[in-house]
Parts: sequence; C-alpha cells; structure tokens
Amino acid sequence: MASVDRWKGNRWRARYRTPDGKSRSKVFDRKIDAEQFLTSMEHRKLTGEYVDPSAGKVTFKSYAEQWRTSQVQHRASTITQVESHLRNHAYPTFGDRPIGSIRPSEIQAWVKERSEHLAPATLEVAYRYLVSVFRAAVDDRVITRNPCVRIKLPKVDKPVVVPMAVEEVDRLRDAMPDRYRSAVTLAAGTGLRVSECLGLTVDRVDFLRRTVRVDRQLVMTGGEGPTFGPPKTGASVRTIPLPVVVGETLAAHLAEYPAGDEGLIFTTKAGGPVRRTRFWDTWRQAVDDAGMPTGLRFHELRHFYASMLIRYGESVKVVQERLGHASAAETLDTYAHLWPDSEDRTRAAVDAVLGRNLDLADAASGDG
Repeated sequence: MASVDRWKGNRWRARYRTPDGKSRSKVFDRKIDAEQFLTSMEHRKLTGEYVDPSAGKVTFKSYAEQWRTSQVQHRASTITQVESHLRNHAYPTFGDRPIGSIRPSEIQAWVKERSEHLAPATLEVAYRYLVSVFRAAVDDRVITRNPCVRIKLPKVDKPVVVPMAVEEVDRLRDAMPDRYRSAVTLAAGTGLRVSECLGLTVDRVDFLRRTVRVDRQLVMTGGEGPTFGPPKTGASVRTIPLPVVVGETLAAHLAEYPAGDEGLIFTTKAGGPVRRTRFWDTWRQAVDDAGMPTGLRFHELRHFYASMLIRYGESVKVVQERLGHASAAETLDTYAHLWPDSEDRTRAAVDAVLGRNLDLADAASGDG
C-alpha cells in the first residue's frame, strides 16, 4: 500500500510499490508534495504509463548493447553497421551517461558536432540508430520520453543520376583484370549490386531459360570472411532476364575461370569468395586506368542498366522489379528525370484528334 510518513524530523517520505511489487520511496520537504507524488504514481500505474525512476540510471551504452544484441531482424551486414555506428559515434558522447539524463538539446549538440566529421547521409544513419535505442527504452519503460524530438539534421543532397555512356562502360570493362572483367558486363546488363554479383553462383543462372535468380548476396560479418546472406531487402529477391550478351560473357568467363567454392562465378585465384574490400581496390585501379572520375562507384553500372530500360520504353513497374526496389516511389525518386517528357506526346495526341476534327469541319464547310 502507498503511504506517507514523517521522516527524520520535518521531512516526509512517500512509500509505494512498483507494478512488479518492488518497494520504492522518495523524500519531500512538504507532506502535500509527497501526497501529490503518490497520486501521480498511482495514476501512472493505472494507465500503464509508470516508469521506475531508478530504471533511467542505467547507462546509455549498457542499454544500447542490450538492445543491439537482441535485434533478430538485423541482417549480418546491418549488425556490423549498427555496432560500428554506436561504438564510433554515440558511445564516446553518451555511453557513460544515465540514459534518463540525456536531453534533446544534447542530442542536437551531438548532431552539430558529428556533422563536422560525417557526411549528411552517414550522420542520418547514425542518428537513426540513436533514435531506435531511445524508442526501445521508452517502450521498455526505462525512460518516459524519447529525447530525439524536433532534432534538425543536415540536409542530404541526393545527386541527380547521370548515366554513363556506353563507351565509358566499355572502357571500364577493358580496364578490369581478366578475372573480373565480365562482372562489369553482368552489372551493366542486369543491374545487380556488387554484393549480388560477387555472390552469384552457377546454379542461380539458367542459361537455357535465360534468367538470373537473385536471392542472396555475399556479405562481410565483422572480421570474418565473406559469407552468403539475404539480399538488401525482401524486394531484392527477383528473377531477371539474362540478355544474350551477358549469358555469352558469363559462359566464356566460366570456361576460363571455373566456378569456385559453392559454385561462385567470381573468385580469387585460390577459388574462394572475393572480399568486397579487395574488389574495391581492383575497381578503383580500373577507374583510374580508364581515365574515369576518381570515386566512380560500381553502382553506376546499375544506373546504366536502369537508364537502358527507360530508354527502350520499360514502365516504372518493370524497372522497379528488375532493380529490386521496395516501391515504385523509390524508382521514381531516383530515375524520374530519365523518363521522356510527356509534353510532346500530349501535343501530338491533341493535334491528332482535334486537328482531324478541324480538317473534317473545313471539308464540310467547303462542300456547303
């Protein structure tokens, strides 16, 4: 039972029990304050809003680690990313702080400080994980409210996609070592991501029906070697048409470099999976040798594939499915500017209909 009694002279102690039966107390200078506190506690227990005041004393790092290790929905690559962002960006500032003591103004100050070291897109990811930790703490009734409210982040300027020319793709392919040259043709001709290319196995390529099945990718998990993992999203699981030029290129590649471990098409000289970091070194050298802009990403080949589909009249829905985007909105957000402008088609449609009607009217008037 909740009660208020005199405590050490002229002070008053409010005693109550938490919803799980633990005894708690708090001391006040005035009896009325103790009584109002008890009324508030009882109301919060009845409405399900009760938060144990001592719960917020746990450090941010302690709670965040508990949250991080319990996330069953995280993919292997995401697990590594979450750990890295928390360790490198959140823990140095908030790690030793009681989670209940962190205020919105401190979150905003952290964002400003981190913006001096991180690109806006990277900071947005780090902030998203911070929000997730605090949101979980609210759900667990460790804190009463999430301090990540009305926080302003640096604007992320998404660059407009400018697809490479066919000649540029050819130069990049020719600049790649023989062992990885066909990866350029594969990405440019199917839109596969780099991890999907490196994780592609022979059994996922149907040379007879001319299709490629994408249902996994090669991922890195911490300090371990590359392993198979699920695609980026559920929508990334897809079957893609295999163009003749890509099929012939892959067949020639396999004749020269037989499939390695677990049927991998692209392998190291020892026949093992290719680490993405090692592939990046190879790619950057090829970009330099081809005279292309420094920093050009392998992902540009995916943009090239999308631009080809759009150029030859494929719908938004088809492009979405080929690329494995979660929604048509994602596709339009990236490539809307590449679809032909409809103004000319509108003019042609009106002229074809109204122009014909005017011609008929003129003819009828002349006959009269």
